Amino acid sequence: MAALDNVKLKDVLADVASGSLQLPDFQRNWKWDDDRIRAIIATVTLDYPLGVVMTLQTGGATRFRSRTLTGAQPDGDPAADLLLLDGQQRLTSLFQSLWLDAPVETADSRGKAIQRWYYVDIAKAVGPSADRDEAIVSVPADKVLRTDFNRTVVLDLSTTEAECAAGLFPLHFVFDAQRVNEWKRAYIKADEERNWDRWGQFDEAVLQQVRAFQVPMIRLAASTSMDAVCAVFERVNTGGVPLNVFELLTATYAGDGDYVERTGDYYQLPEVWREIKQALASKYPVFGRLDSGLENGLSSIDFLQAIALVRTWERKQNGIGTTVSCKRRDLLDLPLADFVRLAPKLADAFAWVGDFLERQSIVRPADLPYKTQLVPLAAVRAILDTGADGLGAEEKTEQWYWCGVLGEMYGGSTETRFTKDVEQLVPWITRGERAPETVTEAFFFAERLDTLTTRNSAAYKGIYALLIKQGAVDWHHTDAPLSPGRLDEYGVDVRQIFPKTWFRRGNSEGLPTSSIVNKTPLSYRAAMDMTGAPSSYLSTMVAASDMRPEWFDDVLSTHLIDPDALRENDYERFYRDRSKQLQELVHSAMGKRTMLRDLPEGDLR
Repeated sequence: MAALDNVKLKDVLADVASGSLQLPDFQRNWKWDDDRIRAIIATVTLDYPLGVVMTLQTGGATRFRSRTLTGAQPDGDPAADLLLLDGQQRLTSLFQSLWLDAPVETADSRGKAIQRWYYVDIAKAVGPSADRDEAIVSVPADKVLRTDFNRTVVLDLSTTEAECAAGLFPLHFVFDAQRVNEWKRAYIKADEERNWDRWGQFDEAVLQQVRAFQVPMIRLAASTSMDAVCAVFERVNTGGVPLNVFELLTATYAGDGDYVERTGDYYQLPEVWREIKQALASKYPVFGRLDSGLENGLSSIDFLQAIALVRTWERKQNGIGTTVSCKRRDLLDLPLADFVRLAPKLADAFAWVGDFLERQSIVRPADLPYKTQLVPLAAVRAILDTGADGLGAEEKTEQWYWCGVLGEMYGGSTETRFTKDVEQLVPWITRGERAPETVTEAFFFAERLDTLTTRNSAAYKGIYALLIKQGAVDWHHTDAPLSPGRLDEYGVDVRQIFPKTWFRRGNSEGLPTSSIVNKTPLSYRAAMDMTGAPSSYLSTMVAASDMRPEWFDDVLSTHLIDPDALRENDYERFYRDRSKQLQELVHSAMGKRTMLRDLPEGDLR
């Protein structure tokens, strides 16, 4: 249930100052700039609608760790009565500019941090309301406004006398009647004949409006569920950034009273996640670049989803739950105790996934076909533990993985597939039951090879990895097959076999020129020599390798390339032969026949 009433702005700001009104810890930091603060002050002085703010009464089952609004420093550590769900930017701006006896920490139009005091120009304020924005003035922390690269003083408000002489009323004590009266006396004394009448107009037009200003406030009952709080927050919040489940859980876990009572400190989810992610990414770069942030690559939500899959699977096995799931609601309903219990298991499971991917020759973030597919893979590993270590289990896991990649099964909505894969993969691996739908429904049509042209496709990345996995040898570093550990060292990437310049003469025979069929993993050094016709650059490479030509033919064959077709610059023969070999590579990885083209009898295409 919710209640709506109007509360005087003065009372709201007093509650902010006392700590009675606080923020749930999932709220992001205050960030309004100087222009927006001046605009909202103008709104209040005109008694224009501010917009509804939304709060949640504390004391319910859903407990969040809370923090004061920026600038509030109440005595002690008071417990909040209300948590502010919507209105943080507005109330923080007004609290800092109209209540605190300190300059406001804000930013200029370019985002540079600045400190500002806010004033209202009395003469402009008693004029037309349309000019009110211009009447709100901000000045630096020393109350001296300068121009000409700070060399020329244009306004000095460092004393009360100077403020009065300029006719600029300091807004930061607008609710302090004693200080307002003291300032009023100084202002009238400065020019009694002119300022007496002007103050009366100003008091009526501005000060009385601010004192009487009311804030419409919705109060959600303490019994409101976390899911409802989350939904309400996202519908009403004007920040434009969806509420992150991880942030919400951070606040709820930190508010877990039992944990605090037992350990003497609150649970710090971000630190736990930081340790897990740093350990994973430092050993397995495929999980993301640490210098790009903790959420680069494997994210906190991926980790939470894997935990939710394991938790709901356990509950279903124990007859408590009915479905395996990792929807948003499952993450929001994840108790701290279950997270603490399962997080180490999933950290180990993702480490196993990192080793598994390395065995598939996938070690760099850019080479990972689907990040999403790692979520059910880790969940299944955590459920099976060492039961997934046998040879048969590894073969089935590999088949499932490559069916997902090459059948492009994880390209759309994934939560339903997560559920099915966990529920179907576990009994398939442990008891030999029916294969998962990701395996039975995955197909690779031969024509797909013609359209795989960029890393945007999971199958493109998959074939690239399979070529390395099956033993491709670099054309410059020919001493051993490419290994996952050498990919960065050699600068290995997808390189075009028949160069783009070669096709300018119209030698494509109407076949695709930039598909994966005409590409292969090679080092940067090898690519430097690949100019002109293949027959030409092959001669250079053979000479540089100090190998017999037939030995170098064996190197070419490790890339599933017909050496004769390459040496004879026969693109049609090369393309048709390599298409066939790549189809067989895909067929082998998926453990099923590929869907071949309709071919005339005897055509080996």
